Amino acid sequence: MIKTACPLDCYDACAITCSPENNSKLIATPSHPVGNGALCALMNRHFPNANRLTKPMVDGKEVSMDEALDRVAQTLKDKKSLLYRGSGNLGVMQSVTNLLIDRVGGYLTHGSLCDGAGQAGIEAGRGVNRLLPLEQIKKADTVIVWGRNITVTNSHIMPYIEDKNLVVIDPVKTPIAKRANLHIQLKPRSDFYLAMMLSRFNIMEDAQNDEWLEKMGMDIEDFYDFTRTFRIKAILEYMGLSLDDMGDLMTYLQNDRVVILVGNGVQKYSIGHYVLWAIDSLAATLGLFGREGCGVGFLGNSRLEFDDPFEVKTPTVSIVDTPFEKFDTVIVQGANPLASMPNTNRVEESISKVDNLIYFGLYENETSQRANIIIPAKSFLEKDDLRLSYGHHIATPMPKAIDSDVGISEYDFTQELLRRLNLPPIESEESYISYWLNQCKKENEHYIIPSYRELPYENGFGEDEDSEYEFIDDFDDDFENIKRFRKARKLKSKQEEKITEFWLITPKSPHSLNSQFERKEEVYIHPCYGFEDNEEITIYSEYGEVKLRVKNTLDIRRDCLLIYAGTKGVNRLTPSIISQEGEGACYQEVKLKIKEIEDVSE
Repeated sequence: MIKTACPLDCYDACAITCSPENNSKLIATPSHPVGNGALCALMNRHFPNANRLTKPMVDGKEVSMDEALDRVAQTLKDKKSLLYRGSGNLGVMQSVTNLLIDRVGGYLTHGSLCDGAGQAGIEAGRGVNRLLPLEQIKKADTVIVWGRNITVTNSHIMPYIEDKNLVVIDPVKTPIAKRANLHIQLKPRSDFYLAMMLSRFNIMEDAQNDEWLEKMGMDIEDFYDFTRTFRIKAILEYMGLSLDDMGDLMTYLQNDRVVILVGNGVQKYSIGHYVLWAIDSLAATLGLFGREGCGVGFLGNSRLEFDDPFEVKTPTVSIVDTPFEKFDTVIVQGANPLASMPNTNRVEESISKVDNLIYFGLYENETSQRANIIIPAKSFLEKDDLRLSYGHHIATPMPKAIDSDVGISEYDFTQELLRRLNLPPIESEESYISYWLNQCKKENEHYIIPSYRELPYENGFGEDEDSEYEFIDDFDDDFENIKRFRKARKLKSKQEEKITEFWLITPKSPHSLNSQFERKEEVYIHPCYGFEDNEEITIYSEYGEVKLRVKNTLDIRRDCLLIYAGTKGVNRLTPSIISQEGEGACYQEVKLKIKEIEDVSE
């Protein structure tokens, strides 16, 4: 029995026990605090049966691994090269390929397709983004789940929120929302305004935590003045909420021990950093940092306070609107940019101009089908690695569990190419993994990451934990502002408003992860529009169009279309714009139309 960890892009980073003698059966490691004795459906059902690549290919022909690596080495000699890495595997050894790119004088990417904007907002207020310990969630009386579909993205945290006062803020009536004491079905892209209004009302009611604020040396007068620049009536109308809704929310927020769990959906916009900064500022007025049973949890920075041996100073390009056409050679590692990047039409045009497109990964997908060279990777069971988590503080070793002749590890890929290019070799794989582990603290059988704090921000904020919290004091948004909204509303007739433009909601799917595993071709829509289930409709934006099958549901707002991330073709609809801060992708910064609705009206 070999203990390892799940490599998938998920908060839980579950510990796994593999039984090589029993057909490599995988079970949850019972002693791990996150796992609850079971693995998720993705690992149980889809991982073993995924359409794995097994043979190296060059120009459509099967070749040996040595021949394929020789060809890769040729494409790197005196060529302008780019490594584009995704999140197909989150083990630390995936980044060892940075050392290859650094030594050949190539480029890496910067920014994020995931949480970049939110991370920037947290750092603007707190200075650093520390993980919220699971034990603090367990000690809470009230849990606010804000734009986070826990049953899909974070299912093993469910026991930590049992028997709590549960509030869900989400435009979708998710499974967790159906269990909540209060569900606010908020209009998309209005989370910033809700946080600002809640802050204002709490201060108006003298509900701020003066004792905590005084201890931390903070003055909220300027912040309160900033909240007053937003007109209450106009904001409530824009959000579609009432004063009663605000009162219900404040009743729960003003409890003694409150945890706010924020998801990625709230920050998939150009203003994404403002959203997390505003939510954090709300939490600061209530004194929710550095106290037992309190805190705000987003995607924590799992590498905070680590010395990263794979950090290099190569030039970079944006991961959001990558100019592939500027490179002779592009290595795509553990990613599928032709499906996962925003604005697929732009990506297709850009990547088609690359002379040498190399795909290095596990599964066949849109990008591997376009590649000149395919290098199959080893699965997480077939190589050594180490897993950190953005949802908890445990670092889990991932020793090789089974032998396989299929694929090559990222470490061996790097070392073999350096040898072929007559460049100095890197250190041993064991030494790198030990270097990471030696920075952790061993407690019983677990490794605890160096940035762990039982009560994050108990002594202060910033890297040295001696700074004050910085309240949000600025906001700039020209995509859709309140004045334009109110003007449009006045132009409407007194008849029931006809919705012809829809907000896009792109949550994680219960059946796939990004573009891995079982990908549907469906759009979820409110049944008021009269479409039949499985009817094919054409959805379009200024960036492109896609045909998807209808799934009717009352769980979604009338002004929204839900298309799961990873759905085939969804990113033909999305923009390749970059968030104001954090270099993040803005997948939901778009309004959609349905061709069939226009045809009927004509």
